[in-house]
Amino acid sequence: MIKELIHDPILLARKSEVATKEDLQVAQDLLDTLVANKDGCVGMAANMIGVHKRIIAFDNDGKYMVMFNPQIIKKSEPYETEECCLSLLGGPRKCKRYKSIKVQWQTSEMQTRIKTFTGFPAQIIQHEIDHCEGTLI
Repeated sequence: MIKELIHDPILLARKSEVATKEDLQVAQDLLDTLVANKDGCVGMAANMIGVHKRIIAFDNDGKYMVMFNPQIIKKSEPYETEECCLSLLGGPRKCKRYKSIKVQWQTSEMQTRIKTFTGFPAQIIQHEIDHCEGTLI
């Protein structure tokens, strides 16, 4: 189900809790909301729809992907960039990102996966994990 987006920086700054198998509907709602906003958004975290669970959904080079409890376990090649956020009003904000990241996460079946992401998908994942941590750009 498509959910309303949260714009309150106080709510968005709250750190998210560990997601469990009971949060599968949250993941589906997040994905539905992302797809509904695809013209202006490439990734979302569950707190953007008012649920403080560590779940992200994003466009991974043309295919949507959902991660439960994502963690960056390795990063390399830092760079400065500017990003916008659908939840935050105003224009782009400066931030530091890494060109390559190794991420550990769980699938919807709660199976652990590890993969290295580079380029734009890596940037999106970093932005959404920041949301899970309560970090706003």
